[in-house]
Amino acid sequence: MGSFIVQGGRRLKGEIVPQGAKNEALQVICATLLTPEKVTISNIPDIDDVNLLMELINCLGVRISEEPDGSKGFEARNINLDFLQTPEFRTRSAGLRGSIMIVGPLLARFGKAFIPKPGGDKIGRRRVDTHFTGFQKLGATFEFDSSDPFFGVEAPSLTGTYIHLDEASLTGTANIIMAAVLAKGRTTLYNAACEPYIQQLCRMLVSMGARIDGIGSNLLYIDGVNELSGCSHAVLPDMIEIGSFIGLAAMTGSEITIKNVSYHNLGIIPDSFRRLGIKFEKIDDDIYIPGQEHYEIETFIDGSIMTIADAIWPGLTPDLLSIFLVTATQAKGAVLIHQKMFESRLFFVDKLIDMGAQIILCDPHRATVIGLDKMIRLRGTTMSSPDIRAGVALLIAAMSAEGQSVIHNIEQIDRGYQNIDTRLNALGADIKRV
Repeated sequence: MGSFIVQGGRRLKGEIVPQGAKNEALQVICATLLTPEKVTISNIPDIDDVNLLMELINCLGVRISEEPDGSKGFEARNINLDFLQTPEFRTRSAGLRGSIMIVGPLLARFGKAFIPKPGGDKIGRRRVDTHFTGFQKLGATFEFDSSDPFFGVEAPSLTGTYIHLDEASLTGTANIIMAAVLAKGRTTLYNAACEPYIQQLCRMLVSMGARIDGIGSNLLYIDGVNELSGCSHAVLPDMIEIGSFIGLAAMTGSEITIKNVSYHNLGIIPDSFRRLGIKFEKIDDDIYIPGQEHYEIETFIDGSIMTIADAIWPGLTPDLLSIFLVTATQAKGAVLIHQKMFESRLFFVDKLIDMGAQIILCDPHRATVIGLDKMIRLRGTTMSSPDIRAGVALLIAAMSAEGQSVIHNIEQIDRGYQNIDTRLNALGADIKRV
């Protein structure tokens, strides 16, 4: 188990470039299974979750090459479906939640797919019913034995149909889209997730020859085609990392420029940080955050306490709620953080309370934060990262704290953030990896 030793209280200064979006990269890498032709993808983040997925599909038979410009080429010409029944496949895929998105492409192209119950962050219930209900409506048969957590779907052919999702699941939407693009006839997908990640997946599939209308909305029309070809695709910058850097700059009073953020794809994220009183400026496609001694949380018009809650896109992504919570601990004022989607994501606040933060955990979904206005600094402590986003929130807290902090289980952070210690140290942070 790796750890970070963090010396707090340092102000950072300089420019930082966000990595490619993790959630998009997982989807578009799975989509390369839909064609035997070469697909080239640039701006893939060098993080554990993405690298493990590439290792998995490489074991399936996908040839992965390093291109001269730093992008990666994928050729799924010779797929070994027998690998899906091996113990190695179970082991590799069970620890990676994104692996479930290989099911849609494999089902569409080869007529069958298998996957063990997926892993990932322990942040509460994350059911996969939406995926398999969608496959069944397209004509697949579903097999599952509760004594052996291994899912299987088969279909000689898929047929387009009307699908109204019971939840706007991001991975569920992606999986069903990838199955439907090779189905016979039209699929109407309602209550679809419409995050920029999904929009990017759809645009990539269209460039491969798919026919998709309604991109950017929650109502998609997918007319199946017989085959898809290769393409080139660029992954967006990671909006979660961008939001993390905004919170970090405010907490540490740092002057940071975040480069090439694809601002129009950030949605409500910038305005949500402004509600915490954080000042920043959009310069071309960069975000400049000046050093701020204080930032004050807004109230609603009637003077009532501000609430920041997650919601399906175009609402605020749940992946940033941990960052908003930790950033609010040093603001002036109070805010209610309402994490609606996952019931275990706020349980890391006990570690912030140990550092001196004033937080009331109301229930598994809500926490009230009373900001210290930087009058009382957090104090360094020893803690462990429970998941990717909470891990970075704790890192931000440690960097703003007085004294030394130790963060264990940083493998969770490495799953979603590329060389985060090296990149922040280049701005003046003091983070030692041991």
